[in-house]
Amino acid sequence: MLLFAAALLIIIGFVHSYLGEKYLLIRLFKRDNLPKLLGSDWFTKRVLRFAWHITTLAWWGFAAILYFLHSPSAQLKADILLSIALVFVGSGVLCLIFTRAKHLSWLFFFAIAGTCFMSV
Repeated sequence: MLLFAAALLIIIGFVHSYLGEKYLLIRLFKRDNLPKLLGSDWFTKRVLRFAWHITTLAWWGFAAILYFLHSPSAQLKADILLSIALVFVGSGVLCLIFTRAKHLSWLFFFAIAGTCFMSV
């Protein structure tokens, strides 16, 4: 059952990102009344896009945890911590790329990832 749930999380992540881009974000970004953060709506659009896709990344991290819980090994704690660390590394990278490091959450994402890596 846990493998089935993990597979569903992987699938729903792809669907969420693809359909969100195609039917929500692109249409939303065509509007001319988005809030202008840091002087334009560029930053607003970038934050919305990375926040949307970071959800998918989190779901994939949960899928990895479910996979490890399906048949726990002696290093279950390490497997889960590494999964969490990878999710936060990915989150930090997405933030850096999408906002060109203007959204400072990347600092916290990398700190969380580093803490998890160090805990292993």
